[in-house]
Amino acid sequence: KITENAKKSLASLKRENPRLEPTLAIIQAHNDDVIQEINKNFAKEIGLHVIHICLPEGSSKDEIVNEILRLNEDPNVQGLALDLPESLYCSKVLNAVKPEKDVDGLSDVNLGRLVRGDAYDCLVPPIVCAVMELLEDLGGKTVLVVGAGGAVGAALQCLLQREGAATLSCRWKAPQLQTKLHQADVVVVGSTKPDDVPISWIKPGTTIISCSPDLLSGKHNYGHQNNHAAEKAVGSLAIAMRMQNMVKNTERWIQSQQYRKWDLRCLKLLPLSPVPSDIEISRAQSPKAVDVLAKEIGLLTDEIEIYGQTKAKVRLSLLERLKDQPDGKYVLVAGITPTPLGEGKSTVTIGLVQALTAHLNINSFACLRQPSQGPTFGVKGGAAGGGYAQVIPMEEFNLHLTGDIHAITAANNLLAAAIDARILHESTQSDKALYNRLVPVVNGVRGFSAIQLARLRRLGINKTDPGTLTEEEISKFVRLDIDPSTITWQRVVDTNDRFLRKITVGQANTEKGFVRQAQFDIAVASEIMAILALTTSLQDMKERLGKMVVANDKKGEPVTAEDLGVTGALAVLMKDAIKPTLMQTLEGTPVFVHAGPFANIAHGNSSVLADKIALKLVGEEGFVVTEAGFGADIGMEKFFNIKCRASGLVPSVVVLVATVRALKMHGGGPNVTAGAPLKREYTKENLQLVADGCCNLQKQIQITQLFGVPVVVALNVFKTDSPAEVDLVCKIAKESGAFDAVPCNHWSAGGRGAVKLAQAVEKAANQKNSFKYLYNLELPIVEKIRIIAQKVYGAQDIELSPTAQSQVDRYTRQGFGNLPICMAKTHLSLSHQPERKGVPTGFILPISDVRASIGAGFIYPLVGTMSTMPGLPTRPCFYDIDLDPITEQVKGLF
Repeated sequence: KITENAKKSLASLKRENPRLEPTLAIIQAHNDDVIQEINKNFAKEIGLHVIHICLPEGSSKDEIVNEILRLNEDPNVQGLALDLPESLYCSKVLNAVKPEKDVDGLSDVNLGRLVRGDAYDCLVPPIVCAVMELLEDLGGKTVLVVGAGGAVGAALQCLLQREGAATLSCRWKAPQLQTKLHQADVVVVGSTKPDDVPISWIKPGTTIISCSPDLLSGKHNYGHQNNHAAEKAVGSLAIAMRMQNMVKNTERWIQSQQYRKWDLRCLKLLPLSPVPSDIEISRAQSPKAVDVLAKEIGLLTDEIEIYGQTKAKVRLSLLERLKDQPDGKYVLVAGITPTPLGEGKSTVTIGLVQALTAHLNINSFACLRQPSQGPTFGVKGGAAGGGYAQVIPMEEFNLHLTGDIHAITAANNLLAAAIDARILHESTQSDKALYNRLVPVVNGVRGFSAIQLARLRRLGINKTDPGTLTEEEISKFVRLDIDPSTITWQRVVDTNDRFLRKITVGQANTEKGFVRQAQFDIAVASEIMAILALTTSLQDMKERLGKMVVANDKKGEPVTAEDLGVTGALAVLMKDAIKPTLMQTLEGTPVFVHAGPFANIAHGNSSVLADKIALKLVGEEGFVVTEAGFGADIGMEKFFNIKCRASGLVPSVVVLVATVRALKMHGGGPNVTAGAPLKREYTKENLQLVADGCCNLQKQIQITQLFGVPVVVALNVFKTDSPAEVDLVCKIAKESGAFDAVPCNHWSAGGRGAVKLAQAVEKAANQKNSFKYLYNLELPIVEKIRIIAQKVYGAQDIELSPTAQSQVDRYTRQGFGNLPICMAKTHLSLSHQPERKGVPTGFILPISDVRASIGAGFIYPLVGTMSTMPGLPTRPCFYDIDLDPITEQVKGLF
C-alpha cells in the first residue's frame, strides 16, 4: 500500500515536472548485499533513481563524512540515506547530512523539528514510521523501548506519546529491565537482545516489534517461531517508508525550486547631522551575513558561492530554476549632462531601492557596476553611492571585490601575449615546423584539438586526420599572417598609469627585432569587460570571446581570438567572473555588483545577467533599478540601443538625476573642478542661473521620450540648494514632459529621503509603455551614427574623417554593418566639445575614427580623441588611503 501510494505521488510529480529525475544516494559501509538489493527493488518499483556508494567495511567516520559532504553539494541528488554499522551512527556522521537531503530523518535538525511538532518540516526516521504503522490503538497502553537510543529512540518515544501511550525506556543491562518488561503491553526492541535476557521476562500476549539496524540480516532471534519472518517484514516496511520519505523530499525539493516570497529583515538607520564620511557611515552599520540575505530573497544554498561574510557570487543556474517566473519592473537611472563631480546616480539608485524595500515593503534590487581601482586611487574615488545611501561594506565594494576585474585583466593579457607570440613564431618558422609544433605527436598519436578542428571547418577543410592535409591546406591552417600595423588588441592594467599610454614591445634580443608600438588601456576598457556586461550565458560568452577581432591579416580579413586558439582558455579565466556578486545596502536590501565597462568606448552599464537574475528574484510586483554611466545622451542611449537589444528586456521607467549645481553650470555658471572649492554662484540662491540651465534637463527628458519610456526626474538635493531653486526645477521638469519630478534627500536621510521618488516611480511603472529603439540595425553604419548625432546630441550633421570612412567601408565589407552603434564621446557636453554646456546646436559632429568590438557586438565611432588610460592627478586619492596595522581597517577611502 505504501509503495503504491509513493509510486502514484511520484508519477504525478513527474507529469508536472517532465525533466525531473529524483535521485536517492545511499552510502553503505558493510558487505551485506541484502539491504542494497531491497532498496533497489523498492526504488525501481516506485520510479526513483538510486545511487549506491559502497564503501569498504571498516571505513572511518571521516571517510563517511567526506562522502556525505560530496553528495550534499551534488545538485542532482535530492535525498541521502545511510546504511552503516551501528558504531558509525554518531552525531558527527548524522549531522554531516544536509537536513533537506536527510531522508532517514536522523540529523539533529530533523529530530528537533519532529520533537517541536513541525510535522511538515521534518521527516520521521523510516524504521520509526514502520513501527508506528504496525501499532494500533495505543491509547492507555504501556510501551517499553529497550536498547534504542539516539535519534531513533527519541523519535519513537515522541510519536508514541503523541498517540497516547505511556512510554518507558531502558538499556538491556539496566537492573530494572525485568520489572519494566513485565509491565509493558508493547516492547519495541532497538538492538540485538543479549543471550542472558530470557524471553520469560516478557509477559504472555505482549506485542514485540524489532527495529534493530541489522534486522534484515537475520543476525538475531528472540526465540519465537516465525520471528525471523516478522522481523524481515518490519525491515521491508522500513525501506518502503524510506522511499516514501524520498518522495516527500522530492516534493519539498520541487517547492524549494519555485519562487519564494521574500522574508527580508531590513536594517535600521539612525542618520546623524552633520552627515559623517561615507566610510564612517558604512562602518557604523552591521551588515547581515550574506548567506542570511541570500536566504531572505529566495536563493538556495547551492546557488551562492560565499566570499567572506558580506559578499557572494550567485550561480546562473537560478535562471533555469525560475525561468517560468514573471519578471519584475525594470527601472533605469540616468542623468543630465554632469559636472566633473558627478550628479549622484549611484546614490539615487541606492536611495531608491532602500525606499522601495525598507519603507514601502516592495521587493527591489539595485544593480551596479563594479568600480575600477583607477578612480578609487585616482580622482573620483569609489562608486558605492554615498552618505546614507550606499552599498556596504564600502571598502570591500571599492577594493577588488570578488576579483572580476583581475580575471578580465588576465584573460585580456593572455590574448595580447598570444598575438605577439604567434607573429614571432610564424615569422621564424617554416609551414612544416609550425604544423609539427601546433599539432604535435602525443603518446604516439597526432590529433587536432577541438578549437583547431573548428578553424579547419571555417577554412573549408573538412578533414580530421592531421596526416591527410595537403601542403596548401597546412599553410592555410598554420598561418594567420597578422598585419602588425592593424592590431587593435591592447594590454590592460587596472591602474591610472599615464606612461603606459604608448609603449614599445619586443625590445629584448630574444624577440629577434620584432619591435612595435603598442599601449595599455585601463582594465575596464577591455572588450572582455563589455562582453561580460552583455552576455546572457556561459555559452554566449564563449561565442562572443571567440568572435573578438584583434587585427586584420595581410589580405585585410579579420583575425579573431578563435583563430588564435585561445577562446577556451579565456572562458576558463572568466568562468567565475560571469556570476554576479551579491551585496547589500545600508538598510539591508539586496544589491548585485557586476561588470563595469568604460562608458566612453563601451556601453557603460552593469550586466545583463545581474538584471535578468534580479528581475526573477523580485517577483512580478518588484523593481530592479539599474544605472547607466554618464548623462542620458550617452549611458541611457547605449542602454536602450545596445543593452536592451542584447537582453530582450523592456524598461518600465527612466529616473533622470539632476542637481541644482549642474543646472547652474549649464545656465552659464563658472567651471566646476574636482578638488577645488565651489564658486559662490553654486552655494547661493540664483534662480536665473537655474532657469537658464534647465534647458539641459529639458533636452535629456526629450531624449528619453524618443524611446517611449516614462521619465521621473530625481532632484538630488544639496544643503546649499534653496527651496525656491528646488521648486523651480521640479516645476520646469513637469512642464517639459516628465511624469513627475521629486526632490530627494536620501544622501542625508537614507531610504526615507527617497520615499516620494519611490512612489512616483511605482506610479510611472504602471503607465502605458511604448518602448522603441532609436534606429533599425539594418541601416548603414553612417546612417545610424547620423541618427544618434542629430536626434540625441542635437547636431546638424556628422563629418567622417578619411580614416573613419575607410573603417566603415571595411566593417561593412567584413559583414559587421548590422551591429548597433556605441558612440565614444565626451560626457561633459551634449556636443563633442566639453566646454559647451547647456544645449549646443548647429554643430557638425566630427568622427575621427571608427572601431569595432565584434565580440561585444557593437561598432564604436570616436568623436575627437578618446583616452582609454586615465592619468593620476598631482594629488591622487591614495594620499589619504591607509591601513591600521592593529585593526586592519582601511582609512581615508572617503
